[in-house]
Amino acid sequence: MEEILTKSLTEIVEGIKNGTYTSTQVTQACIQQIEKTKEYNTLNHTNFEDALRQANEIDERIAQGNTNGLLLGAPIVVKDNMCTYVLPTTCSSKILENFVAPYEATVVSKLRAEGAVILGKANMDEFAMGSSNETSAYGKVLNPCNTSRVPGGSSGGSAACVCAHQCFGALGTDTGGSIRQPASFCGVVGLKPTYGEVSRRGVVAFASSLDQVGPMAKNVADTALLFDAIRGYDAKDSTSSNHKRTPTAGKFLKTLKGLRIGLVKEIFEQPMNDDVRQALEKAISFYKLSGVEFVDVSIPNIAQAIDMYYILSSAEAASNLARFDGIKYGRRAPEAKTVEDIYTLSRSQGFGDEVKRRIMLGNYVLSSGYFDAYYKKATLCQEVLKQQFAKAFEMCDALITPTSPTVAFPFGSKATPLEMYLSDIYTVPVNIFGGPAISFPCGKGENNMPIGLQLIGNYFEEQTLLQLAEFYEREAK
Repeated sequence: MEEILTKSLTEIVEGIKNGTYTSTQVTQACIQQIEKTKEYNTLNHTNFEDALRQANEIDERIAQGNTNGLLLGAPIVVKDNMCTYVLPTTCSSKILENFVAPYEATVVSKLRAEGAVILGKANMDEFAMGSSNETSAYGKVLNPCNTSRVPGGSSGGSAACVCAHQCFGALGTDTGGSIRQPASFCGVVGLKPTYGEVSRRGVVAFASSLDQVGPMAKNVADTALLFDAIRGYDAKDSTSSNHKRTPTAGKFLKTLKGLRIGLVKEIFEQPMNDDVRQALEKAISFYKLSGVEFVDVSIPNIAQAIDMYYILSSAEAASNLARFDGIKYGRRAPEAKTVEDIYTLSRSQGFGDEVKRRIMLGNYVLSSGYFDAYYKKATLCQEVLKQQFAKAFEMCDALITPTSPTVAFPFGSKATPLEMYLSDIYTVPVNIFGGPAISFPCGKGENNMPIGLQLIGNYFEEQTLLQLAEFYEREAK
């Protein structure tokens, strides 16, 4: 069983197709690993009987000669904000306790169509609001690399599942870095696609103009395979982009000559720990020796992206979460006797502190007298930042930054919300801009914890990012 768990997603799918393994064997191996590593608290919901049923159906299909499917027989975990049949969808919140959706998210349907076994629903920061997975109503996720440190958030459960070999790939969502930062902290690969590249239908919204679903896996090739499985136009998602798509899996490069990477002047003025800076400089040297041309670029307002983000995302969160009132949606406080009681008690009991904080901030910036001063100004600044990114990409194919200014930090070490928010300083600008970005391991830092390198691309240039990341993964020593 241990031999199975150390294989990559690509190897497992190939092994199932050629008869080396069965989907049932692989699924049983993952279930045993989940039971063995329960202390990590990675999964909110599992139904192993249903997972084995799925695996058995795939084995029967293979026995009949049908080996179609990019993910044939591979156990995959999805974040607990993606609607699923059988398994509840709770967003790690008390207010959605025991909620089972009447339909499945498009990305989950796509996984099934490609032959994946849906193994469970990953723990997360409540409603995807957090950078450490400490805000979950189901308790914190432990980082398998060091259980005294956070796994990152909000997709900490997804990243930790991959890191702990509990599955062969996972889906997360990224609103301000929630795929890339936990990927960095747990030493795995995470891709935040271009906004509109992957359907958001059936994904419980945090900030609708920023949210994007993306893959997390052990290596870049697996990430590309999972990305190909979930991407595509969805007529039921009004934000889905209907453009021509070509596969990314397996299309890697033998040389990087001719590619250009931009060094953003303002990024190097931001705080980062010495071990992170050294890993970044080492990666830059590697790419230079590999034939990449580096160019200096400027994005003057990139440091203000964090301010824009917490205004825009909180405003959208306040609007999106207004529906959870104990009447139309959500858990109703049993002691409520009046309509006012239902609203007040259900929301105050159902939401955690971080969600309440962002709802209050969102309502404040949308309120009369403050709308123009905060929300409207943030949207105008967002357009300026998009223009600055566009200008930078006229000079290069990708931008390089750390994923996080630090390695995974100890639980409880961020004394204030502001300290926590600043841990997203390198990831947030990508969501404001709307383009793709990837995080992949580039070394070890303090306490031998993983360090993630981030590459940012222009709209729909995921292929370039995957190629650059895979080359580093394969060739860097």
